[in-house]
Amino acid sequence: MSPTDDPDAEPAERTRVVAAARQLAEAEGWAAVTRRRLAERTGIDIEALYRRFPDPAALMAAVALRGFADLAAALAAARATAGDDGAWPAVVTAYLDFAYANPEVYDAMLAHTSDLTLGRDPAPGAPHAAFTELRAALAPLAAGRDPDTLAEIGWALLHGTVMLTRGGRLRPDTQEQREELIAVRLLDGP
Repeated sequence: MSPTDDPDAEPAERTRVVAAARQLAEAEGWAAVTRRRLAERTGIDIEALYRRFPDPAALMAAVALRGFADLAAALAAARATAGDDGAWPAVVTAYLDFAYANPEVYDAMLAHTSDLTLGRDPAPGAPHAAFTELRAALAPLAAGRDPDTLAEIGWALLHGTVMLTRGGRLRPDTQEQREELIAVRLLDGP
């Protein structure tokens, strides 16, 4: 049986290509993610790469979806470890840690793939799973407010913090205070 006859070959190859693209983007930026470089790194024929990912946007979307799945898993693990009482602070930390550790993937997820919706239907599975984790972490704090709206505000707050911090637009000496305010005190009221 040749690799092209193996029904598991394509998903395995796709996974290898997405992982290689992600590593290359994080190391050198998205401009470095070319089919030629991916073919060298994965051992997959360049023509096969063109068939699987007809344009750079398709590859970036695949990396973004994998990023959303990884983010959802990190948020779920943080929420499960913390329990209901500490879910939101744990999720805030997990979200920010993921975003700062994976800036190129994070940009692919939330800046370069505008067709991936977050909280609204019909969201693809992985973005919806990440939103669901944010919603679950905030639900105990809803206090009569719509949990979906609260999750959207929480997501917007976290995303804005990440982008403004990465852009150098916020005071670096107050980063810990901002994170504590978001995680612990923001929903408590004055």
